[in-house]
Amino acid sequence: MRILSPAIRLLTLLSVLSLGYAAVLEQTEGKPEPVPAEEYPLYDQVIDKKFLTSETKLVIIERLTVMRLYPEQEGTVSVETFRENEYFEGRLPPELVREFVFKNQKPARLEARFSIGVRYRFVSGGEAEEPEVSLAPVPALFSRAVPMQEAPLQKAPPVVDRLAFSRVAFTLRNDHALVYVENNRPDGTGAGFLVWLRRTGKDWAIFDTEVVWTARRRIPGEG
Repeated sequence: MRILSPAIRLLTLLSVLSLGYAAVLEQTEGKPEPVPAEEYPLYDQVIDKKFLTSETKLVIIERLTVMRLYPEQEGTVSVETFRENEYFEGRLPPELVREFVFKNQKPARLEARFSIGVRYRFVSGGEAEEPEVSLAPVPALFSRAVPMQEAPLQKAPPVVDRLAFSRVAFTLRNDHALVYVENNRPDGTGAGFLVWLRRTGKDWAIFDTEVVWTARRRIPGEG
């Protein structure tokens, strides 16, 4: 049996430690952290109540969470952003605003944990990452609602393209939550919403919604 010298054993150990450090560094710096599992039921609630209809066949979702509240915003969201715009007429709990700002200083990675009852696909940088994901049927507590941005008589499109989310913020008592979602359509129209949720018992429900921005297709001849 060959016995390695102390110098060789030391070099081997340093090499292993170096590789391990590199792997950790790549995980922490090269790849955004995954969104925790407890946030997905609230994403499901928002998607179901605000965007799904009986005609929806596929939902397209941005893989990384966003750090802003409107497309032209420079930098990340801040407490001043909420103060200046007085979202929800300033009724949001201050600790909820602070938590939202803290959580959304860097992007996080969404994973295949949605339970929305229809297929969904992740996109990143405009490119589809993987085939559609099909999960369990939508829970009975969800009811399909007409999306708020659609006219009552407009035929619902079979594809919701595309949704981008922020991280979900919670109060310390876990009784209020806040999330931002935007719908950027291929035709250039869309909107961004802050969604305020409250918990009763074990169930979360949408309490109020603030429209942050809207974009509509320009009609030729309009000033």
